[in-house]
Amino acid sequence: MKTMIREHLKIEPKNPLIIEGLPGLGMVGRIATKYLIKQLGAKRFALLYSPHFPYYVVVNKKGNVRLLRGEFYYWNNSEGNDLIFFTGDSQAQTIEGQYEIAEAILDFANRRNVKNLITLGGYRKEANGTPKVIATATDPEFLKDALRANASISPPGNPIVGTAGLLVGMARFQGISALCLLGETRGYLPDPKAAKSILLVLQRMLTVTVDLNDLDKEIAKSDEILEKMRQIEARRETYAKKTRRGEEGKTTYIS
Repeated sequence: MKTMIREHLKIEPKNPLIIEGLPGLGMVGRIATKYLIKQLGAKRFALLYSPHFPYYVVVNKKGNVRLLRGEFYYWNNSEGNDLIFFTGDSQAQTIEGQYEIAEAILDFANRRNVKNLITLGGYRKEANGTPKVIATATDPEFLKDALRANASISPPGNPIVGTAGLLVGMARFQGISALCLLGETRGYLPDPKAAKSILLVLQRMLTVTVDLNDLDKEIAKSDEILEKMRQIEARRETYAKKTRRGEEGKTTYIS
């Protein structure tokens, strides 16, 4: 088996722009992409399969199984660029697989005359208040659009690992302008707050508006989980200090 893309709906996109968001740090890119797909009512039209995904299958509620996959969705935008979304169950597990899948996505985009691509992901940093969105691009004008939409320029030397980085790096070989948006996140839990920051930047850039109320509810749930984790850690640390004091207070006699 090789990496392949199977279309089950024919589309005729107008000046399409691709937005990619796969699982990664804080699941930021996937959360943001899936939220846009749901809110805009985008239609799935193609699936990507690859032997470079993890070697297990997904079981649904009816007991049926399927391979891990990537999914392409399409949304017709009457006021600007049509949008093609790419998300999925997982990233490739090998270096070779990362390059192969990125190349397959870009070939697919090129056949549909895609000229612009935006990748989404997480930037490992504890956010001070509202998470910032870090931007980098292959095209200075594309980057300026992101900065005008309240993104911040990426620090030099910052590595962007995985599909989000490779798509941007390889896009120039297909004549595609590419931008990467990364939301500040702790990285170890799904982070809807970082995803919201990215969505706000995208809305300003693309003149697309979606209702963020459902995402705000997820943020509230996430904050509750984090607070409980902090309380557990505080209790653990208090217990550890008491234990250490008790051990230090013991007197040992050696005869």
